[in-house]
Amino acid sequence: MKYTPLPKELYQRNRKKLVAKLKSDSVAILNANDIMPTNADGTMKFRQNNDLFYLCGIDQEETILLLAPDCPVPAMREVLFLRETNEHIAVWEGHKYTKEEAEAASGIQNIKWLAEFDLVFNTVVALSKNIYLNTNEHLRAGVHVETRDARFIKTCKEKYPLHEYERIAPIMHELRGVKEKEEIAQLQIACDITEKGFRRILSFVKSGVTEYEIEAEFLHEFVRNRSKGFAYEPIIASGASACVLHYIENNKACNDGELLLMDVGAEYGNYNADMTRTIPVNGRFSPRQRAVYDAVFRVKNQASAMLTPGVTIQDYHKEVGLIMQSELVGLGLIDQTDIKNQDKDWPAYKKYFMHGTSHHLGLDVHDVGTMHFPIKAGMVFTVEPGIYIPAEGFGVRLENDIVVLENGYLDLMGNIPVEAEEIEELMNS
Repeated sequence: MKYTPLPKELYQRNRKKLVAKLKSDSVAILNANDIMPTNADGTMKFRQNNDLFYLCGIDQEETILLLAPDCPVPAMREVLFLRETNEHIAVWEGHKYTKEEAEAASGIQNIKWLAEFDLVFNTVVALSKNIYLNTNEHLRAGVHVETRDARFIKTCKEKYPLHEYERIAPIMHELRGVKEKEEIAQLQIACDITEKGFRRILSFVKSGVTEYEIEAEFLHEFVRNRSKGFAYEPIIASGASACVLHYIENNKACNDGELLLMDVGAEYGNYNADMTRTIPVNGRFSPRQRAVYDAVFRVKNQASAMLTPGVTIQDYHKEVGLIMQSELVGLGLIDQTDIKNQDKDWPAYKKYFMHGTSHHLGLDVHDVGTMHFPIKAGMVFTVEPGIYIPAEGFGVRLENDIVVLENGYLDLMGNIPVEAEEIEELMNS
C-alpha cells in the first residue's frame, strides 16, 4: 500500500462501538468486496468494503471479520479470516498479509486462514441466537451485481434458517457518520494532496489547454503524493459543459473568456477529499462572471456556518435554498413573480441551483450517515452551492469539506485558494 496505515487502536475502538449495539448472544459477519472483472481476464483495482475496513483496517481481498462478543469461548469473540498465500500467489500477485501483520494492523489476536471459516462459524452460530449480516443500504445505491455479502446471505439463511437475522448497515451508518480524530487526520491528508493538485493547475491553465491535460496534471500530483488517484471520476468542465452536473468526458479545449469548473478530489488511505473550484481560463473574471462567483462564494460561507449540532440536513437545505433565492434575485436570474408562482416542490431557485448543498464525506465520497436525524459534532460534510446558467454558457460551483464542531466548524480545505482575488493573483503570478 502507498499510504501510512492508521493505528490498530482506532479499529479496536470502532469494533467496541459496534458490538455495544448488537443484541445479546449475537454474531456479526462482514465480508471483503469482490475483485470485479472488466473483460477477458482483466480486473478492476481492488477496493475494500468500507464497513470491513472501518472495523479492522485490513485492505485485502477475501477477508472476513467475525464478531461474537457474548460467545462463551473467549477466543471466538473476534476472529479475522485471511486468504492464505503460497509461492504461486507471491510470484504472480505479490505479498499478502501474514497473521502477524494482520494482528498488528487490526488489533485482533485470533487470525485464521479462510479455509477454517466454515468450521469456526458453525461453532459460533450454534452458540448464538442472532446473526447480523451486511448489505449496501446507501440511500442512493443502485446495486446491479450480486455482491460477496449477498451470496453469503443466501448460503447463511439456507444453512441456518431458524436463527434471527439482523441488519448491520443501520448501525454502521450511525457509527461511520461521526468521525474519530484519526479519520479526520486522514481526510486532512487527502484534502492537502488535493490542494497541491489545484495549486499545480493554477499555473498550468491557459487558453487552448485541454480538459484532459488538466486532468493529467491533477493525477500526476495526486499519485506522487501517495494517493491511489482520484477519489471519484473527475469533472473538468469548461464553458457550457459546467452546466452538466456529472460531465466526465473532459475532452474539450478551454477557450479564452470561459470559466473552468473542476470537481476533483484525492483519495488517501481509502478516505476521500471532494473539492470544486471554478476559475477563469484566461486568469481574469469578467464582471458578470465575478458577480455570479461572488454570489456562490457568499452562499458557501453562510451554508458552512449553518452546519451545527442539532440541525437536520432537510431543514438546512431549505434554509440554504432561501439564501440562494435571494442571490439569484440580485443577479436578475429570477424575480418576485417567479417566486410567487413557484411550485412548492420545485422552487424557482432550482432552475439555476438544482442539487443539494451538502453530503457526508469519509470512506465513501457520498458517505453513509444519518441523513434524517440531527447533525452531530464530528460529522464531516461537503458544502457545495452552485449557479448554472446555460443561456450564458457557464456555471460556478465552489466546494469545501468541513468538520462539524460543538462550536463552529473546521474547514479541511481552508488553505485551498477560493477567493476570486487570490485565484486571479495566483494565475497571473
